[in-house]
Amino acid sequence: VQLQASGGGLVQTGGSLRLSCTASGNIFNIFAWGWYRQAPGSQRELVASIRTRDSTNYADSVKGRFTISRDDAKYTVYLQMSSLKPEDTAVYYCNAEIKAWYQDVMDYWGRGTQVTVSS
Repeated sequence: VQLQASGGGLVQTGGSLRLSCTASGNIFNIFAWGWYRQAPGSQRELVASIRTRDSTNYADSVKGRFTISRDDAKYTVYLQMSSLKPEDTAVYYCNAEIKAWYQDVMDYWGRGTQVTVSS
């Protein structure tokens, strides 16, 4: 199983970006997705997570600005980011709790995509 994230880039303060992360491989079920970020000199932190459409969780710092969603048919999770601030600058990583065929449930990570918000 592999996760591939995309959609990062450079944006001005107040702008928007949409991150995507797609899982591929011998997938039986994806139980949950998460987006994390890590800024230079800081620890990786949870930005948003989703189990079902009605079960989402957001960091206080992004509530009202970011929206996480999932498309199960495409094995993909999205993070719509709006009203971006310089403090949102970080490498964003996707994470998924996946059961592959004939394997136990495991956590998988994508490689990360850089988001830079200029002031």
